[in-house]
Amino acid sequence: MAGRGEPDHDGVGGSVPSPAVARAYTLTIWGIALGILIQAVATVVWALAIGNAQLFKDGVDWVYDVALYGIAAIVFGRDARIERLAAVAIGAVMAVAGLHTLYDLWDKIVRPRPIEIWTLGFAAASAIVIAFFVVAALWRFRREQNPVIKATWLSSRNDTISTTGFALVGLAARVAPVRWPEYLFDLVVAGICFQATWAIWRSLRWSANSEASQSGLRNKAQTDATGGL
Repeated sequence: MAGRGEPDHDGVGGSVPSPAVARAYTLTIWGIALGILIQAVATVVWALAIGNAQLFKDGVDWVYDVALYGIAAIVFGRDARIERLAAVAIGAVMAVAGLHTLYDLWDKIVRPRPIEIWTLGFAAASAIVIAFFVVAALWRFRREQNPVIKATWLSSRNDTISTTGFALVGLAARVAPVRWPEYLFDLVVAGICFQATWAIWRSLRWSANSEASQSGLRNKAQTDATGGL
């Protein structure tokens, strides 16, 4: 039951996953990072070949996902302090994503953008496929309390919701005579990003409090044992 929110053998509530879960997560996260990197390179090369700036931007945007999952893969299973720093960094990325969504909303209101339907259709379709692939790959880890695992799971969940929403609802909203549905969805996505940052922060606090409590119990046990000699 360790790693599923129940106390493990060390008494810490599930912040340390079992070896089997750790191995599976490491392989999964590296596979995700490599798959997205291939998609990013292919999209950028195609965009440069046809001279499409919007498609080029879509390809470059994938680099942020590669960096996020790559960081998680590198630091996972190492020193607990490094894992927490990585989780903080991922949480910060989610917060920046929320702020960027709000900025993008403002920019769209000030400067409405023309739409290239074929380019948008390809980018949206590929993004949906990848988003669902990632969330499916990480689904088994959704209840893990390790900060790094939680951070990557929340990020994949957000990507699936926002990508699908923008591809289906956003596309319809952009071709509609009014723009407020698209703007409203931007606010929802920003809220989800901020909620993820809050959840990651709470996970870090919970993990730190659990370790502090366990350390106190161990110190007390050592003191009691010494006093009994």
